[in-house]
Amino acid sequence: MTTRDYSDMQEKHIAKVTGGRVQSNSGGTKFGGGDVHTDKFLIEAKTPTKAKASYTVKAQVLDKVYEQAFEQGKECGVLAFRFHPHGNDFYILSERQFLEYLAYKEEKV
Repeated sequence: MTTRDYSDMQEKHIAKVTGGRVQSNSGGTKFGGGDVHTDKFLIEAKTPTKAKASYTVKAQVLDKVYEQAFEQGKECGVLAFRFHPHGNDFYILSERQFLEYLAYKEEKV
C-alpha cells in the first residue's frame, strides 16, 4: 500500500466518526487545506505507513492547522495522528478546546 492509501483510510475513518467530510486533494492546493471538515472543525490527519513508538508534534504544523481553520471560518483546528497505520486516532486540542470539553463532561457527570 502507498502512503496515500494509508492517509485515505485514516481520513475516511475520521470523517465517518465525526460526521465530517474528506477534503479531496487537501495537501495539493495552496489555499484551503485540512483533511476532514465538519461544520465547526478542520482536522489535519497524519498517519504512518508502519508502526511508530512516538510522534513528533511540530509547532509549524499546529500553526498551519489553526491558520487554515481561521481562514475557512472554522471554530477549531485539530491535529489527528496515529502511532500505527490501523490504530486509534489521537487528537491534539488547544487549551481552550480542552477546557470547553472538560466543562461539558463535568456538567454531564
